[in-house]
Amino acid sequence: MSETLAAPPGTHGGTAYRLRYAALFVILAGEVMDMLDALITNIAAPTIRADLGGSASTIQWLAAGYTLAMAVGLITGGRLGDLYGRKQMFLVGAAGFTLGSLLCGVAVSPGMLIGSRLLQGLFGALMLPQGLGMIKQMFPPKEMGAAFGMFGPVMGLSSVGGPVLAGWLTDADLFGTGWRMIFLINLPLGAAAVIGGLLVLPSGRSEHASRLDVGGALLASAGAGLLVYPLVQGREHDWPAWTFLMMAASAVVWAVFAWYESRKQRAGADPLIVPSLFRKRGFTGGLVVGLVFFSGMAGIALVLSLFFQLGLGFSPLKTGLSQIPWSAGIVIGFGLAQAVQRFGRAVIHAGAVTMAAGIAGFAVTLQAAGIDVTPWQLAPALVVTGLGMGLLMAPFFDTVLAGVEPAETGSAGGTLTAVQQLGSALGAAVLGTVFFGLLGGHVAAAADDGTSALRTRLAAASVPAARQDGIAAALRDCGHDRATAKDAAAVPASCARLQDEVKAAVAAAPQSASAVQAAVADAGERAAKTGFGDAMKITLWIEVGLLGLTFLATFLLPRHPRPQDGEGSGEDDPAGEPSGGPADGTAPATT
Repeated sequence: MSETLAAPPGTHGGTAYRLRYAALFVILAGEVMDMLDALITNIAAPTIRADLGGSASTIQWLAAGYTLAMAVGLITGGRLGDLYGRKQMFLVGAAGFTLGSLLCGVAVSPGMLIGSRLLQGLFGALMLPQGLGMIKQMFPPKEMGAAFGMFGPVMGLSSVGGPVLAGWLTDADLFGTGWRMIFLINLPLGAAAVIGGLLVLPSGRSEHASRLDVGGALLASAGAGLLVYPLVQGREHDWPAWTFLMMAASAVVWAVFAWYESRKQRAGADPLIVPSLFRKRGFTGGLVVGLVFFSGMAGIALVLSLFFQLGLGFSPLKTGLSQIPWSAGIVIGFGLAQAVQRFGRAVIHAGAVTMAAGIAGFAVTLQAAGIDVTPWQLAPALVVTGLGMGLLMAPFFDTVLAGVEPAETGSAGGTLTAVQQLGSALGAAVLGTVFFGLLGGHVAAAADDGTSALRTRLAAASVPAARQDGIAAALRDCGHDRATAKDAAAVPASCARLQDEVKAAVAAAPQSASAVQAAVADAGERAAKTGFGDAMKITLWIEVGLLGLTFLATFLLPRHPRPQDGEGSGEDDPAGEPSGGPADGTAPATT
């Protein structure tokens, strides 16, 4: 049933592809798989760690590994489609992504699961760019907007339903699979995408295919890996010298990458990233904005899920349901952005300010409500946060790519989307590291603050003063060590000491055994919740700072994606460039 187009729609002699809407739904199925897998592990990560073991970095790598592999692969994924055929590469990507999902679902160790996540990210990066290129190929210009317009509702529904689905599947424990079902559910989706792709996707290769820049791809991969790996692992190893050497080496590798790409272009070859893009202030500014914003967005999404489950004790399903206001706000923000898009860059500024207000409102709510905060109390702040995010993201990619020349469009779109994914990996690494780094000290401080109340309850249970001192000290150390444990399954020595102290106190006053145990359990739970809350509040204010940087960096973008009535092409554009039409077919915001 598949057809080959003789010429792209819109060119002389070209005709619209007959099965284009059926093919669009196949492409959207691939997008949904990627969107779900970018969200679900944030919800299931604590359950996965409890089952497979591993350290806090395991949680970070589940998110960062996927997006890092996606970032690296996206740079070359689109080029491979041009070289070997978009349909073929979509099918290979969808099949590989499905295989990666199966391996995730049967993983028996943290290492195997993280490796399978990397595989998912690499094949996802091969699959996603092909869909965007095929839409350009299949649809005539008058239908192009409607085709790309389908991405918004589908991605919006995925962002709302993804966390809820992940929470429900984890709690439901279907067929005894537990968290594994969040990956196994991709198997029927992936199979449908492969079969549907074989039947309805158009064949053919780009008429302007260029050779793959293998050297550039290897340098970009090395530069990204040398930066993200030490950021995730450094805290657990107490920041040894090699972590800083790796980050310094990353800067050197990126400098070599820039020199290599410029040299390749001067030699008349095809660079991975067209160096002339970086002479466009608007595009370079967009990379800065994207890196800062997506780092903060991905990082706070990960920390929020951890806080709900590990800090407040929510179940995975309750955690997913608690994030619906955020997702709903994003959908509303996207819709509102369409109504105010004539204000150009000001919409992005308004989005950054609104999102910062929502994050600040979240911190203020935590401060006021304390450890007994409810999802309903947090909902208003989450709606405002999502509203700001939608306002910011909706015009961002069009604004950044509008001034790009037609010959640079493919490289620009791939680079910007890769930076989006790299920012997400950095966010999971940096904010996750900050959060876990703060956690142990704040749990210990909260235990100290609760010592007086604990002593009062232990004294009422006839526990001698000396035993009270031992229990209080052991409780403090146990809380700190559990929060910073490298292996969640192992019992820290301080916690074993706490158990011994409680047993000794019970032996001295057996008639008060239940009162002693309840007092210690309540004090430990309160210290953990308070410590999580305090670490979360600091992380939230760091996110507000990142949004402030996003606001400032946005001034590097052109005031409008394209000239407005009565405006010159360069007067109001800080990039000093004429603004063109939208960058055809990139639509990276949807991925």
